Amino acid sequence: METTRHFTATVYVVNDGATALHEHDRLGLTIPPGGHVDRDELPHEAGKREVEEETGLEPTLLDEAPDVPAPDGFALPSPRYQLCYDINVHEDGTVGHQHIDHVYFATVPSRDIDPADGEAGIDAWTWFDPADLRESDLDADTVQIALEAIDAASEA
Repeated sequence: METTRHFTATVYVVNDGATALHEHDRLGLTIPPGGHVDRDELPHEAGKREVEEETGLEPTLLDEAPDVPAPDGFALPSPRYQLCYDINVHEDGTVGHQHIDHVYFATVPSRDIDPADGEAGIDAWTWFDPADLRESDLDADTVQIALEAIDAASEA
C-alpha cells in the first residue's frame, strides 16, 4: 500500500514571552497555527497565511532567507524543524498518510486574536508562557518547541 504525503507548515507565534496555541477539534490536540501548503505556495508563505487566517495576526518570521548568490534562484527561510507525522495508521501498522511539517518561529504585534470566518473561535486560543507550558499536559514536542520559540523571540 502506498503512503501519501502532504506538506504542511506550522508557526509558533510569540508575543511578550508567550505563544498562542489552540484546541484543534478534529485532532483533539492543542497546537499552534498551521495547515496544508497549497499548490504553488511555498512552505513559509503557507505558514504566514495560516497564522493570518487562524489568528488575524501578522507574523514576522524569525529566520530570514540567507543571501545566496544563485543566478537563477533564491534562498527560502529555513524552518526550525521539519517533522514527519503519521496521520493515518492502519490496524496492521502500515501508514496510509503522513504530513511533512515545516515548523517556523515568528513574532506577532499583539495578543488580539481575531480568527477568520470558519476558523476556530477566539475561545479556542490560549497564550502560554514558559511556566504554563511546563505545567501543562500538552504533548512533549509542542512544549519543547514552544519553549524554544519563546527563547528565540526573546533573543531576536
